[in-house]
Amino acid sequence: MFTVVKKLEISASHQLKLTYKSKCQNLHGHNWIVHIYARSAELDENGMVIDFGHIKEAIHGRLDHKHVNDIMGDINPTAENMAKWIADELGEKCFKVVVQESEGNVAIYERD
Repeated sequence: MFTVVKKLEISASHQLKLTYKSKCQNLHGHNWIVHIYARSAELDENGMVIDFGHIKEAIHGRLDHKHVNDIMGDINPTAENMAKWIADELGEKCFKVVVQESEGNVAIYERD
């Protein structure tokens, strides 16, 4: 099994939709650190699991310096939902995404 990991820093804004009062309901931003894990039993015709540049374009290119709510649509842009959204955008080879929102706040999504 081959595994690759891509680390991205995404600077963007978001605004959470919550059922309780929180400062996170206000428009604010983060410098998220994202680790994307992809694997495959076989390499593609280029000798890769997935091209690192394709990951960067698909995720960093769509989220960096953007308002995440606009990109994720009806999905509440929590760190947890962002991790799953990233995995879904990259497809089945992506089996784990770690989204670090701040120094002490990390969300992880892993496929079963």
